[in-house]
Amino acid sequence: MSEHTLAELVDVTRTYGGVPVLDEVSVSITSGVTVVVGPNGSGKSTLLGILAGAVEPVDGEVRYAHENGADAGKRIGYLPQRVPFRDAFTARETLGFYAALADGDPDAALADVGLADAGDKRVAALSGGMRRLLGIAQATLGNPAIAVLDEPTSGLDPAMRERAFRAAAARANDDTAVVVSSHDLDLVDSYADEIVVLDRGRVAAAGSVERLLTDHGVENVTSLFRAVVGDGASAVTDAGDGDSDDGPENGDATAPESVHVAGVSDR
Repeated sequence: MSEHTLAELVDVTRTYGGVPVLDEVSVSITSGVTVVVGPNGSGKSTLLGILAGAVEPVDGEVRYAHENGADAGKRIGYLPQRVPFRDAFTARETLGFYAALADGDPDAALADVGLADAGDKRVAALSGGMRRLLGIAQATLGNPAIAVLDEPTSGLDPAMRERAFRAAAARANDDTAVVVSSHDLDLVDSYADEIVVLDRGRVAAAGSVERLLTDHGVENVTSLFRAVVGDGASAVTDAGDGDSDDGPENGDATAPESVHVAGVSDR
């Protein structure tokens, strides 16, 4: 896959209560699948929130690519860890609401994530895995240049984790970046083009999977994680609740209109 940069975080710092969660982080986001990994509390959710425009850095900046006169930063889809979809809405009605904001075809979006037969089901009747797939469909409505997905496989059984990760990764192409945070290192092995390893709010390693494995003399992402983070690796193996200790889920900033965020109607 040919790659080009769609966004850059440059010396980004974010604090909560004066405590740094991200400390002078610089990362380039290219087309394809980028997965952000790290122990709980390492800053993954905060990094993704800043990339999506839902969290404001206290220092540094996010730069977006301009293509054909359009700003890639104006076309971002975002799936936070907790998605407050309305239980009484059907899956199709839910996506119809977001389609009015972000454009796109709700039925096509449902089909893309394997929920074509669930359009008339109410959100309350969907399984946890189906809700995560609905969230992926919401975040990718309108074919955004960058889709930012925070722990899309959290709390799912192994089969549904694979299904959700595969659905997310399928959205990436030569002109689109899918940025995912994940504890599922086996799935990262299967689907990631690039990896960003965070540790204590800093970038411990970043680059293509192939290059990082070669540089560290390891055979898989789990071994890479242990080589880079050391004893912190134990925190990533339980596929838990993600960065619940990153700080507020969406920070204290209001997401701009250009970012279609799940639950925006509840703000």
